[in-house]
Amino acid sequence: MGPALPPPPPPGPRLATLLPRRKVLNGLMLAASARPRRPGRLQATASLASCLLSFSAHSVSSLSSSSSSFSSSFSSSSPSSSSLPQSLPFSTSPSSSPPPPLPSHTRRHHLRHHLRHHHYRLHRRPPTRAMVPPMASSSYSTSSLDISTPRSSSPSAASVVSAASARSSHSTTISNKRLSLSSSRRLSALNPMSSVDLAAIEHAMKMASLDQHRGYAQNTYGEIQQLQMTEYIPGHQARGYQVLREAHWNKGLAFTPEERASKNLTGLVPHVMENMEMQCQRALKMLRTRHNDVDRYLYLSTIKGENVDLFYRLLIDNARELMPLVYTPTIGDVCLQYSTLYTRPEALYISIKQRKSIKTILRNWPYPDPQICVVTDGSRILGLGDLGINGVGIPVGKLALYTAAAGIRPDKTLPIVLDCGTSNEKNLQDPLYLGIRAPRVTVPEQEKFMDEFMEACAEVYPNMVVQFEDFETEKAFNYLERYRNKYRCFNDDIQGTGAVVLAGYIGAVNLSNVPIEEQRLVFMGAGSAGVGVAKQLVEYYTRHGLTEHEARDKFWLVDTKGLVTTDRGDKLAEHKKYFARSDNNGRQFATLEEVIAYVKPSALVGLTATFGVFTESVVRALKASVEAGGLNRRPILFPLSNPLTKAECTFEQAVNWTDGTVIFASGSPFAPYTVKSQGGTTDVTYYPNQGNNVYVFPGLGLGAILAKVSRVTDDMVYTAADALAHTLNADEIHKGLIYPRIERVREASLVVAREVMKAARRDGVSTLPDAQWTEWEEWGDVALNKYIQQHVYDPKP
Repeated sequence: MGPALPPPPPPGPRLATLLPRRKVLNGLMLAASARPRRPGRLQATASLASCLLSFSAHSVSSLSSSSSSFSSSFSSSSPSSSSLPQSLPFSTSPSSSPPPPLPSHTRRHHLRHHLRHHHYRLHRRPPTRAMVPPMASSSYSTSSLDISTPRSSSPSAASVVSAASARSSHSTTISNKRLSLSSSRRLSALNPMSSVDLAAIEHAMKMASLDQHRGYAQNTYGEIQQLQMTEYIPGHQARGYQVLREAHWNKGLAFTPEERASKNLTGLVPHVMENMEMQCQRALKMLRTRHNDVDRYLYLSTIKGENVDLFYRLLIDNARELMPLVYTPTIGDVCLQYSTLYTRPEALYISIKQRKSIKTILRNWPYPDPQICVVTDGSRILGLGDLGINGVGIPVGKLALYTAAAGIRPDKTLPIVLDCGTSNEKNLQDPLYLGIRAPRVTVPEQEKFMDEFMEACAEVYPNMVVQFEDFETEKAFNYLERYRNKYRCFNDDIQGTGAVVLAGYIGAVNLSNVPIEEQRLVFMGAGSAGVGVAKQLVEYYTRHGLTEHEARDKFWLVDTKGLVTTDRGDKLAEHKKYFARSDNNGRQFATLEEVIAYVKPSALVGLTATFGVFTESVVRALKASVEAGGLNRRPILFPLSNPLTKAECTFEQAVNWTDGTVIFASGSPFAPYTVKSQGGTTDVTYYPNQGNNVYVFPGLGLGAILAKVSRVTDDMVYTAADALAHTLNADEIHKGLIYPRIERVREASLVVAREVMKAARRDGVSTLPDAQWTEWEEWGDVALNKYIQQHVYDPKP
C-alpha cells in the first residue's frame, strides 16, 4: 500500500476561490490517465491534478465511505512509499471554526482571473518562486527534495497525486507552454474511480481551503520536488515575455533599465529607451502610411492588442484624427468585412446554442469585475442592417470610446455579441462567416435568450452597467422597457442619441432666433433612434412650461410611407403610435416635400440611413419656411445617419443650399467648408457640428458607475444632455458651434458624469452611503470633481 494523502494544514485564511464542477472532475480524470512524458518536459498535468486533491481537514472529515474507497484505489496503484518524502511538513490540527465561504460565483471568478495571468514555475535546483493566488499571506522557503525514481519510466499520476498537494490552477504555464485541462475526455476513462462517489468528492473539493497547502511535483528527471511558494505576485510584477505579451502590462520601449533588469526583459526589447511621446510619434507615422481607413483601423487594433496604454494615449491626444477610425464611420466598413478581417478575439461571443452556459462564458472573461458592458445582437448595425456576429465591432469600438472619452479603465469594459443567427443572405452564403449560418431565431425565442442573458449578467457581475446597442427597432424598445427597472441598463440608440441631439438642439434653438413656442420639427425616420430623439425633445419642452400634449404636437414623423398618421390605413408599429398625427383631416402626405410644405417646420432631423434624402428642394423649402417667420431666422438641419455613406446630405450641400445660414449637425464627421468670396479677398469658413453620441454615453456610463446606481433613470439621461449643452467655451460659441470640440470630449464627459451622479442622488438610485453624499454636498462640486478624477484612467504621456 502506498502512502495515503498527506494531512492538510489548518484552514487558515480562506482563499476566496473555488473550482467549478467540470474543471474539478476533468482534472481528476486527467491526472489518473496521465501518460509518460518525454525528457525535457515536467509532469505538469500530474502536478495540476495534485492541486485539485488538496483538502482542508474539516472538509476531508465529511467525505463518505465511498470517497475513502477513492483514496484506497489511488493508494493501491501508487509506487512504494520509499520513493516519497518520509515526513511531510503539514500540521494535522484542524481549525475548529473555519471562516464562512464567499458566494460560489465570486470564488470561482477570482480563481479564474488570477490563474489566467499567473503560473507555477518549477526548477530542479534551486526552486524558484511560484505564483499563487491572492489572499495567501504565508511565505514558504523549502529546498528541493531529491527523491529519485528511474528516468526510463514515469510513475503513475496516482503516485504523484498521493504524494503531492499544490495550489490549484486551471492551466499551468511551464517554459512558456500552457497546458490546459481538456474537456474532450470523459470520466468513463477513469477506471480507478469507477466506484467513487463523485458527488461527495466534488463537495469536498468545493469546501476545501486551498490556500495553505504546500505542493510537490515530479520534474523531468523523475524527482519529487517541493514547490517554493511565496506571497502572491501581482500582474505588474510578471517577468519576461509574459510582460510583453499582456497588453495591459506592456510598456513597449518605455521600460527603464531597472525595470528591464527586474522583469527579465533585457535583450527582449531593443536597447533604446523611449517615453510615451516618442512611441506615439512612431505609431502615428506608421498609421499615416496606411492606404485606407480599414487598414488604419487594423493597425490601431494591433497596437491595442500589444500595448493598451499606448493605444489610449494615441486616441486621447489625437481624438479628431483617430476617433473616426476607431468608431464611425470606419467601423461600418470593418463590420461588413469582419469575418474576413478576423485575426484574434476581442469580445465575448455568446451563441444562442450556448444558452445553458451563459454564466460560464461570462466568467471566462479574463479581467475581473467589469463595470460597463456594451452588447449587440447585430440585427441593425448602424444603417447597414442585419450583420449578425460581424456587428461585434460596434461594442469593441464603443467601449474604446468609453475609455478615451470618460477614462473608464480598459480592463473594466466588456464587449459582447449575441449570435442569434442572421437574416443576411450574403452572410449565410459566406463560408468564412464566423456566426451561426442559419436564419435569425424568432422574436419570442430571442426574448427568452435575452432574459437568461440579463439574469446571468446580474448574477456574475452584479455591479456592471449594460448598454444595449444596435438592436432591431422593435427589440430595442422592448428590451429597454423590459429591463430598465430591473437592471442597470440603458439603450444608446434610443436614450444616448436622444440626449446628444437634445444637447445640440438646446444650442441650436438659441442660435436660430426662433422662439421655443414657434418651433416645429419634422423627423425623417421613425425608427428607434428617431422616436427616441423625439421623446427626449418632448421632455425638453415640458420642462419649459408646455404640457405633454402641447409638446408632442410640435413633432411630425415621416417614414417610408409618408407622414405617420392614425388614419393612414396601415398597421402602425407600437413605438410610432405616440407621435401619430390625428389632426390631418383625412389628408395623407406621401413625400417629404409635401410634409415640408404642409408643416412649414423650423427644424428638420434625419435618421433614415438613406443617403441624399435631403434634396436641394427639401432644404431650400426648409429655409424658406423659416425665413417667412421673421428676419435673421436660421433653419436647423440635423442629418444624423451613420456612416457618411448613409448621411441624408453633406455639410457642403447644406451650406450652399441655405446660403450659409444653416445650423448643422451630423452623425458622422464632416470637414470645415470654406466658401470663396467673389472678389477673392475674404473667404468664409463654416464649421460643422457632429452630433456624436460620444459626447453623452461615456459620461452617462461613468456617472452611473461611480454613483453605483441601481438603475438608469430618465432624469439622468436628460441631465446628461443638459450638462453637455452648457460645456461650450467662449471660442466655440463665437464660431457658432453647438457641441464642444472633439478634443475637449473628455473634459465634457467628466462634467456630464458629475451631473449624472447628482441626478442619481436626486432620484434615489445611488447606493453610495448617505454620509459620502453629505460630505460632497457640503464641499460642492470641487469634492465631487476630485472623486471623479481619482477614478479616471489616464495613461501617462
